[in-house]
Amino acid sequence: MNHDSVTVSAAKPAKAWYKSLFAQVLCTLVLGIVLGVLVPDFAVKLKVLSDGFLKLIAMIVGPIVFCVVVHGIAGTGDLKSVGRVGGVALIYFEIMTTIALALGLVLAFIFGPGHGMNIDTTTLDAGAMSSYSENAHKLQGSGIGLFILNIIPTTSIDALARNDVLQVLFFALLFGVSLALVGGKSAERVTSFIDDISKVLFKAMGLIVRLAPLGVLGAVAYTVGKYGVGSMKQLISLVALFYVSILIFVFVILGAVLRYAGINVFKFIAYLREELTIVLATASSDSVLPQIMRKLEVLGVKKSVVGLVVPTGYSFNLDAFSIYLTLAVVFIAQATNTPLSIGDLLLVLGVSLVTSKGAHGVPGSAIVILAATLSAVPSIPVIGLVLVLSIDWFIGMARAAGNLIGNCVATVVVAAKVGDLDHEQAQRVLNNRQAFEVS
Repeated sequence: MNHDSVTVSAAKPAKAWYKSLFAQVLCTLVLGIVLGVLVPDFAVKLKVLSDGFLKLIAMIVGPIVFCVVVHGIAGTGDLKSVGRVGGVALIYFEIMTTIALALGLVLAFIFGPGHGMNIDTTTLDAGAMSSYSENAHKLQGSGIGLFILNIIPTTSIDALARNDVLQVLFFALLFGVSLALVGGKSAERVTSFIDDISKVLFKAMGLIVRLAPLGVLGAVAYTVGKYGVGSMKQLISLVALFYVSILIFVFVILGAVLRYAGINVFKFIAYLREELTIVLATASSDSVLPQIMRKLEVLGVKKSVVGLVVPTGYSFNLDAFSIYLTLAVVFIAQATNTPLSIGDLLLVLGVSLVTSKGAHGVPGSAIVILAATLSAVPSIPVIGLVLVLSIDWFIGMARAAGNLIGNCVATVVVAAKVGDLDHEQAQRVLNNRQAFEVS
């Protein structure tokens, strides 16, 4: 896909505001809040809209990742380049994950959101954790060896059927490298065929994205209808601190990293506004994976870099999740009056570097991974997780948005580092006042 083939011109007449996906999403978001307040019983039933939208997206994510990665590797024909991109990406992921984990620890200690709660753990309802137990075997105490084994799909069809992005990526990498090694006309025909399929899939994705306002309506109406507008009052300090920490991480830390690539963080966030609005409302970054990949290509990032870094980052570069992991651990310790030594904090940091990987796509993964992390620090009661169950949805909104921004920034920075970012194209797109919509 040639970057020059996609242009965004400010000279075009502005379309009516109500035709903008961003405006439609905002309107349905407000409508969802109103319905949740006025008719909560009806609003809760609208969750089917959100679930349906997420299922439509899930239906197409796996095949798109496969096609983009395979075409990116085989189309490049330079396996050394692919290896260099992968190496730079993994180093970047580890550095940013460590910074995010450290930020969560520091902010928790500075502001102490759990101090004064004086929770008696014997009064907490252990049964509240039961709904997460069925997913615990996927993550809790699995260790590095089992995590690596889980990257390898049982069959390629199984990985696509279960929409396991990491397993699809693994198979796509293997297939793409093999296709590049075969070379010749046979490889060219297969590569061209896969590229044609990806174009059809992106067109289908564009049609599905137009339903995003309905998905947002269902998600917001359900949340407000079930929990109420004031549902964030419980543990409001933790929620507020997490949102502030995301803002600090995005605009200070990621802003400084983006400056390396010559990009203004505010313009970059504005460019992704439609997708971020959808993610905040649905608390799922899966819902915008295909269009994010398309937008990064339009921005001037080489297709092979987008196809490799973005899907990998969904499992290895969970910046916002990492912040929440250490923030929640310290919060629980403070709320239960559990003293933490320097050794405990270093243990939490080290364990979190491992447990924060591979959480993507597992329902209730934040709670399960928190349990896995706390189990490595015996002094902190695992039952304290019950304290954060009621706010997990609200935390999840910012967590998904922060993870998405982190992965987009990672893709741009890695591309800039290996020379696969068209800086002139990026500036043309970001400086254009008319937002680009993939649909």
